[in-house]
Amino acid sequence: MNLIAGIVLHFTGAFAASVCYTPQKKTKGWSWQTYWLLQAMVCWVVLPVAVAFLTIPHLRQVLAEAPSSAMRSSFFLGMLYGIGGTAFGVAIRYVGFSLTYAISVGISCVLGTLLPPLYEGRLASVLSGNGGNMILTGITMGAAGIALCGFAGRLKEKDYESRRIEKDNYSFSIGITLCILAGVLSALYGFSLFRGQPIADVAAKYGAGNFQGNVIYIFSNTGAFVTTALYCIYLHYKHKTWYEYKVSMVENESSARWLRLNYILAALTGILWYTQFFFYGLGHNRMGAYKFTSWAIHMIMLVLISALIGIVMKEWAGVKKYTTRVLMLALIVLIVAVLIITYGNYLGGN
Repeated sequence: MNLIAGIVLHFTGAFAASVCYTPQKKTKGWSWQTYWLLQAMVCWVVLPVAVAFLTIPHLRQVLAEAPSSAMRSSFFLGMLYGIGGTAFGVAIRYVGFSLTYAISVGISCVLGTLLPPLYEGRLASVLSGNGGNMILTGITMGAAGIALCGFAGRLKEKDYESRRIEKDNYSFSIGITLCILAGVLSALYGFSLFRGQPIADVAAKYGAGNFQGNVIYIFSNTGAFVTTALYCIYLHYKHKTWYEYKVSMVENESSARWLRLNYILAALTGILWYTQFFFYGLGHNRMGAYKFTSWAIHMIMLVLISALIGIVMKEWAGVKKYTTRVLMLALIVLIVAVLIITYGNYLGGN
């Protein structure tokens, strides 16, 4: 039952992650950097500090006793993730939600899952244990399913070219480059949480229980915010868009109304993004002997749900039947991969 609860919590977090960037399409009169900096402030600074304060007993004592090396590692790895997260956000503009999630998260799924046990030098022993073969099979299937999503995305581009369907800003070459960069660097976020575990262990000692992981986000998320903020500030100076925080330039409509709405949408994105890892932490602590598989489960579910959302948002409208079949096959493979990894965790707990 604890394992099932962990899977459900991971699903909840993955769903929040899958929809967190959809409010971006509803903003008007703002440049990308204005929206992105505000949502980053919410999810990478305000919420990590506020939630840690509310859920971690004796937070000051925890931070005073936590190893400084763990704080530094989590923060600097978070900075690298910030670069990947920014690349991810830009990639959505060029190849859409489904393909961005498929490629970026696919790379992140494999690297982010295997890095912790590889770093500890116990990857071989972990995978050879009870249920280890099932987990390795599930991760491999997850990567295959994600690759199929990417292939479906490439087919979609060809369908658009053959039918002359125009998509604003669609560029596979630019988008794929950004997706790969985002995938490699995003994998470091999971590693950042792993390196910050000694901080959570101190929080657990003070009674944080399953909320112990919330204290790590103070360092991993603020690290991500630093690199993201630097890039957004650079874009503000380059394009002279600082005024957008006070004005929303929308023709023939109330500027004040859209300004308020844009702020709400940016805050909603930040809340949803943070929500994914709030539930990720709760699910991670329930995964038993193979906790490192949390990242794979989270990422595979994220791709699965985001692909479904892409269908609902009509990102695949106008494609050929063969493209649709490839996408459906990819979704089936992803579902089976999650079930196999779950079963491997079950075997590992017996």
